[in-house]
Amino acid sequence: MSLTYPEAIVVGLFQGVTELFPVSSLGHSVIIPALIGGRWARDLNVSAPESPYLAFIVGLHVATALALIVFFWRDWARIIGGFLTSVRDRSIRTPDQRLAWLLIIATVPVGVAGLLLEHTFRTVLGKPVPSALFLAANGGVLYAGELLRRRAAKRTDAATMGAPDEPSDVASDRRLAGLGWAESVLIGAAEILALLPGISRSGATMVAGLARGLSHQDAARFSFLLATPVILAAGVLKIPDLTGPLGAGIHGQVLAGSLVSGIGAYVAVRFLVRYFETRTLTPFAIYCAVAGLASAAYLGLT
Repeated sequence: MSLTYPEAIVVGLFQGVTELFPVSSLGHSVIIPALIGGRWARDLNVSAPESPYLAFIVGLHVATALALIVFFWRDWARIIGGFLTSVRDRSIRTPDQRLAWLLIIATVPVGVAGLLLEHTFRTVLGKPVPSALFLAANGGVLYAGELLRRRAAKRTDAATMGAPDEPSDVASDRRLAGLGWAESVLIGAAEILALLPGISRSGATMVAGLARGLSHQDAARFSFLLATPVILAAGVLKIPDLTGPLGAGIHGQVLAGSLVSGIGAYVAVRFLVRYFETRTLTPFAIYCAVAGLASAAYLGLT
């Protein structure tokens, strides 16, 4: 694989940021090299059957997942503690215990689908024009989520507010623990759509959460917590590829890309958690629709 440091840094930055923004990291990883053209389009081809570029960008997921763990470390300490005490006591009583199991069962659908469908979806659809069209469709999905949110039954004031002295993150996790088992599976299953280049993982799960009546803040938090083990597992599974022939001669570039990806992801999640306290998915829906259609038109003519 030929990968320059500028390519690694640019791809790492875009991957770290767009993995968490509801705009599809894989879609941007396919579309941007094609728009730049030349060597970038040749080097950065995700649709090859044994794609070293895919191994690189998925390997960057480890840095993204670590950024999420650092940001949500208090949540994960409570969740892991809840899981361990639940296993010890063979019961699910506390919100932390329930949230731990909700996250576990919600990751099953995308885990199974990823093993069965990832290769087919990537090689068949991981090309610039289809990715651009899926990015435009992602805009439609995000806007539909806003419409569904308006129609969904609102949580009661008592359910959406924490105790006066309860930290906002604890209150949010407690509300998420109130999700039903079927609801959490449906939200987790929405991650399967992200196997399509151009469809956002965080966007799809947020839309599913909004449709179930979650606030934007809670939907975003559940999306980020749900994505962490999936992103980490995907990255860890690709690391052996990067230590073998596919990663020959690019270890320095991988480290540079990972560093930039981790920093970008941390800044992105810090921004988005605050953003979704008061704002919506609509600006991202507009961006995806415009960028996707414009890219498809340009790439289709070149």
